[in-house]
Amino acid sequence: PPRGGMAEPAFGQVVIGPPGSGKTSYCRAMHEFLRRLGRSVAVVNLDPANEALPWPCALDVGELVTLPDVMESLALGPNGGLLYCMEYLAANGDWLRRRLRGLRRHYLLFDCPGQVELYTHHGALKELFAQLAKWNFRLAAVHLVDSHYCTDPGKFISVLCTSLSTMLHVELPHVNVLSKMDLIEQYGKLAFNLDYYTEVLDLSYLVDHLASDPFFRNFRRLNEKLVEVIEDYSLVSFVPLNIQDKQSMRRVLQAVDKANGYCFGEQEHRSLEALMSAAVGADFHFSSTLAVQEKYVQSQDKAVEEEVMDL
Repeated sequence: PPRGGMAEPAFGQVVIGPPGSGKTSYCRAMHEFLRRLGRSVAVVNLDPANEALPWPCALDVGELVTLPDVMESLALGPNGGLLYCMEYLAANGDWLRRRLRGLRRHYLLFDCPGQVELYTHHGALKELFAQLAKWNFRLAAVHLVDSHYCTDPGKFISVLCTSLSTMLHVELPHVNVLSKMDLIEQYGKLAFNLDYYTEVLDLSYLVDHLASDPFFRNFRRLNEKLVEVIEDYSLVSFVPLNIQDKQSMRRVLQAVDKANGYCFGEQEHRSLEALMSAAVGADFHFSSTLAVQEKYVQSQDKAVEEEVMDL
């Protein structure tokens, strides 16, 4: 048996984020990416509202509880029913532990529900993550946010507040990800360069930009205070992601491996490349946004040229 009775550590990702942020697509893409890297990987569905999964999961919470059954038997709506499902799952941790026992040697991707309050103030998932930590699962939270919020300063401030609240509540090593970067050029022109949003640079410029909108001008002091809270914690930053781009997937994986400690474990050799990927700091974020930024700027320049030609 393992020394001290403790099972060998198992590594994985807890994929969280609001509805439509791309969690299931991310799990599918990351599963394939890790499989090609040679890792034994398995997906665990923790969303009881997922009735038709796009691929077979190694473990599905639907075997324990489903949202339609709860809504019908307890006369609850979808939101209340989902909260009950997660409370029921947390209360039946022994079931989950038994089912996970056969997956200890796998790298796990936990596909979680999209209800925001589960990650900001409700205690069920937080309790479940704490149980997983006691069972020696080394997990990192991957918080997906749709990149289209960058095109609206007001929405972006809301996203920053939600991300900060999630980081403080979930209490896991955390990686914030701007998903669907391949679509950002369709959402509209950004007010600032992409690294302004990924590094969450001086947000006073964002408040000034909001002041140009008559609606937000009335809430300038509120926005200033919200921005002060975000900057005082200095925790929020983002990694851009395009699941169609292997380099983008690799950068996200490097950030996650650094967060949960996988790159320092025994599962892979401590190569120079792995060590460097864990100690890149600010340069890593710069390089991860540079390619996306160049593509975005080129697309904008091309659009301007086409407009000029039309004239």
